[in-house]
Amino acid sequence: MNRPERSGRAEPVGAILHELVQSRPWSSGISIGKLGRQWPEVVGDRLATECAPFRMEGTILLVRASSAAWATQLRFLAEEVARRANEVLGTEAVRAVRVVVEGDR
Repeated sequence: MNRPERSGRAEPVGAILHELVQSRPWSSGISIGKLGRQWPEVVGDRLATECAPFRMEGTILLVRASSAAWATQLRFLAEEVARRANEVLGTEAVRAVRVVVEGDR
């Protein structure tokens, strides 16, 4: 990663923290944490017991389902899940949803 040259001037801590949180690994983790806490709002109570978000790969939300049947249901609802996830996040971070069955990698 190319870093800009240091200027020697002081930077406010808030600006440094903001830049750090906006970096990809941190922002992805924050998004997954928020979605995990509010997952029933995204997919509903019943489906939330059978699946969970576990990672963001760019703009793709990866969701782990408990079985192939639940994965199929979630794939059918993928556009709605992405829309609701973005509502919860307050941003257009999720462009697509990819579903995997628990135990599959």
